[in-house]
Parts: sequence; C-alpha cells; structure tokens
Amino acid sequence: MIFVITVVILVFLIIFQIAKASEYVAVLKGEDRARKENNKINGFFMIAFLIAGLIGVYWCNTLLIDKTLLVHPSASLQGEKVDSMLLVTLTITGIVFVITQIALFWFAFKYQESEKRKPFYFPHNNTMEIIWTVIPAIALTVLVVIGLRNWFSFTSDAPKDAMVVEVTGKQFGWIFRYPGEDGVFGKKYFRMIDPATNSLGLNWRDSSGINVKDDISAHDDIVQEQTMYAVKNKPLKLIIGSRDVVHDVGLSWFRLKMDAVPGTPTTLWFTPIYTTKEMKEKTGNPNFVYEISCDQMCGNSHYSMKGIIEVVSQAEYDEWMAKQKPAYYGAFPEKDPATIKPVTPVGDSTKAVAVKVNQNEKQLPKKAKI
Repeated sequence: MIFVITVVILVFLIIFQIAKASEYVAVLKGEDRARKENNKINGFFMIAFLIAGLIGVYWCNTLLIDKTLLVHPSASLQGEKVDSMLLVTLTITGIVFVITQIALFWFAFKYQESEKRKPFYFPHNNTMEIIWTVIPAIALTVLVVIGLRNWFSFTSDAPKDAMVVEVTGKQFGWIFRYPGEDGVFGKKYFRMIDPATNSLGLNWRDSSGINVKDDISAHDDIVQEQTMYAVKNKPLKLIIGSRDVVHDVGLSWFRLKMDAVPGTPTTLWFTPIYTTKEMKEKTGNPNFVYEISCDQMCGNSHYSMKGIIEVVSQAEYDEWMAKQKPAYYGAFPEKDPATIKPVTPVGDSTKAVAVKVNQNEKQLPKKAKI
C-alpha cells in the first residue's frame, strides 16, 4: 500500500514538473509554437490515458469482482429478476461507455490543431440532435419499464399462503414480530413502549382504553430481536416500520430493499430459494449469514445496525417456533402457564364428608315405633 501511494505521488510530481517546464519553453520559443507542441504532447497523452484507462477498468473488474455479489446467485426468486435487469443495464451502458470513450480520446488526438487543415464549425445539426436524443430516450424508457415492472411485483399483494413478519427498525437494531396461533398481529401504541418489557408497544388492553373487553390478539404475538427466521421456497411478506427515525431494510443477498418510515408501514415480499446452510456451501464460507442491514444514514452507530436472517426448512422453522414464548409472558411472567404450579389436593373432601355422614347415621338412635 505504501509503495502504491509513493508511486502515485511521484507520478503527480513528474506531471507537475513537466507542466512547469512547458511554461518555461513557451516563454523561450514563443507562444504560438509552444501551443502547437503542447497540442502534440496532449494528443499523445490522450491516447496513453485511453489505453491505460481501459486496461485499468479491466484490471479492477478482474481484481475486485470476487468481492461483489455479482459472482454469487441471488437467494430469492425476485432477486433473480433484479440480477437479469442489472445484467441488461450493465451491458447497454458498458457498450456505450467503451464506444464513447474511445471516440472522445481518439478524436482529441486525430483532429488536433494542424496547419494542413482548417477547422469546420457548425452550430446545429437536426439529424445528430435526433439521434442522440431519441435513441438514449428509448433505451432508458425500456430500462425504466423493466425496473417498474419488477418493483411493482415486489411491492404488490403477497400470495395468500405467504408467511408474514413485521420488521421494526430502531437505533440501532431490528425487532421482528410473528403472529401467534390466531394469525393476527395485535395492536400497538407508541406510548406503551417499554424497552425492557414491551419494545414494540404492544397493546395488552382494549384499544378504546375502556375496560369493557380485553383485546387479546397481541397476547400470542412472538417478538424477537436481531434474528429473523424464514422458510425456504415459501413467500415471505415483510411489514416494515420504524420506532424512531427513517431506516432502510437492506437485503443485499436477496437483491431487495425498502424504507422503514415511522408511522407509515411499507411492505415487501420475496421467496427465499436457498437455506443458510446451502449458501454456506455455495459461497465456500462456513461463517456465512444472510444479513439485514440499514441502508439509510440513521445516526452515529448506523454502521453497526445489522441483523441476521436464518433461512431454514419448514420442519426446522416449526421446531424453532414451538420453542418460542409470546411476548405477553415476558411482560407478565406470572401469567405464563409454564410458571404456574398446579395445586395438588390434600384429599377428596367429598368422600370425607360422605364417610362422616355415614358414621353419624350409625350413631343416631333408632326412632321408636308408635
């Protein structure tokens, strides 16, 4: 690294010295002659820079491609559409980039100032205007239409059999909520948030505040922090929100993202196609995890706002879910059936009373006959 920095500094100094020397030569030889010689030097540097730039682009791509997600498959069906869209975009823009850059630097070299020809100026050309306006407009319109089609598919209504998980961002972490056996999320109220016992502000009472009838739909909701579970090949709908500032749910391995806005729920759905174990094998990384990151600057510790998504089979998910306890029991442990000990009766009071009555009947004197 030190060697590279040293080389860059030396190249900069050499260019600076050449520029200063050119100024002194211009003074000695005359401005007109010096300008023509400078044009030849600049033309040569244009070609040199073009060649070095193209080699640099190719070298950087070869050197750094393994550090990107482009070499790894998308972990969701929807992400495969994003990858294909990205491939089309990179192909079109890449071809345009190479052609325009070669033309730019070659024209600067080829048509530099010369006494053998005169420059030709034209203020306007309708044909050229149409070509470089219409063709890019058509190409960009096609790309935008493809992007919008994919975007609407990700944010449209999820399949009816989709798993639903609520994702809430906070400074600086993630909270995940799963509906209980009733399949319904309980209501929330921000004034009921308690970081220790009720991180989402779940409303354990009736929504009206009048103790007429308790709303128990939140009593079986399961709340977890930092780690979310998903099932392979099963659609997953995310209901996304924030507890404080604007965050952004970044799902790079699934090629998706969505803003998390306070008070305005957003939705997104996708279908995972590889379990975490399978991705460890595909990537060759035994420590691989699906990461959920915050892609929106949200404060001083924004960089550390990361969570984990565990993609498992349906059987593994059912086993994990069976071990979870509703958040209600975390807030009210005394109501947890697992902590309530059954009262063992000392004896059967009914039999005791019956025996006592029978004994009393034996002790009673017989009535005299009249």
